[in-house]
Amino acid sequence: MSENKNRKNSNKGKKDRKPGSPISLTWIYIIIAVILGFMLYNGDSSPLSGGSSRNASYSEFKSYVEQGYAQRIVVNKKEGALQMYVEPSHIRDVFKEQKVNQGTRPFVVVQIPSADKLEDFISEQQTLENFKGEIEYRQGEDDFMHFFWSFGPLIFIIFFWIFLMRRMGGSSDSGGPMGIFSVGKSRAKLFEKDDENKVTFADVAGQEGAKLEVQEIVEFLKNPQRYTELGGKIPKGALLVGPPGTGKTLLAKAVAGEADVPFFSMSGSDFVEMFVGVGASRVRDLFRQAKEKAPCIIFIDEIDAVGRARSRGVQVSANDERESTLNQLLTEMDGFGTNSGVIIMAATNRADILDKALLRAGRFDRQIHVELPDVNERKEIFQVHLRPIKTDQSLDIDFLARQTPGFSGADIANVCNEAALIAARNGKKAVDKDDFLAAVDRIIGGLEKKTKVMTADEKRTIALHEAGHATISWLLQYANPLVKVTIVPRGRALGAAWYLPEERQITTREQMLDEMCATLGGRAAEELFCGHISSGAMNDLERVTKQAYSMITYMGMSDKLPNLCYYDNQEYGFQRPYSEATAQLIDEETKAMIAEQYARAKDILNKNAEGHAALAELLIEREVIFAEDVERIFGPRPWTSRTEELMDNS
Repeated sequence: MSENKNRKNSNKGKKDRKPGSPISLTWIYIIIAVILGFMLYNGDSSPLSGGSSRNASYSEFKSYVEQGYAQRIVVNKKEGALQMYVEPSHIRDVFKEQKVNQGTRPFVVVQIPSADKLEDFISEQQTLENFKGEIEYRQGEDDFMHFFWSFGPLIFIIFFWIFLMRRMGGSSDSGGPMGIFSVGKSRAKLFEKDDENKVTFADVAGQEGAKLEVQEIVEFLKNPQRYTELGGKIPKGALLVGPPGTGKTLLAKAVAGEADVPFFSMSGSDFVEMFVGVGASRVRDLFRQAKEKAPCIIFIDEIDAVGRARSRGVQVSANDERESTLNQLLTEMDGFGTNSGVIIMAATNRADILDKALLRAGRFDRQIHVELPDVNERKEIFQVHLRPIKTDQSLDIDFLARQTPGFSGADIANVCNEAALIAARNGKKAVDKDDFLAAVDRIIGGLEKKTKVMTADEKRTIALHEAGHATISWLLQYANPLVKVTIVPRGRALGAAWYLPEERQITTREQMLDEMCATLGGRAAEELFCGHISSGAMNDLERVTKQAYSMITYMGMSDKLPNLCYYDNQEYGFQRPYSEATAQLIDEETKAMIAEQYARAKDILNKNAEGHAALAELLIEREVIFAEDVERIFGPRPWTSRTEELMDNS
């Protein structure tokens, strides 16, 4: 057993060594620097010298020197030749036959009869002052340097080409270089069935409905004969659909862990590359590997990157590669044997844009919806993420689950981590309830900005605005229960009111109108008690406008346009499925609905002006007030929601 573990560790170490690592890059840079250094150091004979040359006879050389054309002479005794560098003013006299640019330091190469005669001639010309330059004697180039200048550039190009190929090709499963010719290989990560860190259903909190649906896939992989003996066919694929952060990838890993089969994991964007045809090649290679490992699971995360609906018009070149990849994926899903033991799972949060051919029966037979967790599922998720955290014994997990409506599993993990950081920042030995509430506020509203400077008038306006929200939400039957109100700036907001929304499966028109009226309470309070309106209600007006348009155009909750849904569907090639007259009627109905709720909000505030004023003064004094403070001013709420009952029982 120990030998096997050592082999696994050694193989794992090999896989971790990727080409193009910092060590290989360092050697490449050293080689380049050495080549450039030799070129620069060798000056005259290097390719960077900047001059060209031509051959000349010894008599021509003597004539050039006698006429004063020579600037410098370099004699190579070993080769019996010299190089005469020409004065810049006489370049055209020497190179008159050549019309090309001779560079800054041209020279002529001359074979000399003997070194003694050359020395006598040079001495004579120096006496006559025809040659005033310097003369240099060399014993000849080293054989190694001659070889280096002859083959060095070629060797450098070969090394550089190998480096580029390794960088472009990535690495294979065995850890060796793949090269550009292996760019079409699948890049899926393989998790073997004997992996010690495999995920099971015990690691997935909540999502009981989704786990029940995928449990049958586990049974297919564990005991396929149980279903095929009766003539049934094992489903080929399951599509996990849900909002971001709900645990779709974790659920797919848990299926592979429970079934104890190999698990291929790949993102949809990994199929598409800059090279044409690479995506289709990677799809073929992925399914080839999966068949060899069958039974197994192929998981494609964010499949909408490659499975988007194909265009109906003229083909655009940028989309050709993606569509060819999709076509290959459709072919592979419909081509391999039904009972081959390969099941495809994919995840997306944009199922509406996927190609219909991908979603048909026989490819993705099942769509499993992974929704946001409810209050009980959030409690289970909290229990999982609180395991490594030192919490106070008085911490109520039920309370935390109720305080985080609409949070996904990833959001809850972020809350737990943020609460631990806040507790450590405050020097606590355990994380308590206040730390979690501060973490929720931090994630939803942003960081507190107590240092932001506000005038007394601005602070009063914000207090009246937030008190307007709190007053109306407290007095309306279907408005969300209030938790606390603050005028301490957070993020971009100068104040905020925190509510505990009741988790409903359906929402009635009356509930939506009450929420709309409570949202308009801030602007109504500004107009009534400040005598002016401000920009602080911009976010409230945006939410109200979107909600009103949604109620009228999508939900059919209008008096003049009842039971109609003008869903913006581009399937038939148009933007708005209604006429200009209907658009004008929608605008009128939206204005009327908002105006009615705004007048209703002002009426409620007028009737409860004293309580609203007391609430605003308390906000100015404390900056943060809770539901208990609002209850002391207005009394208990006339209506108690199911959420409030749960809070009272706790």
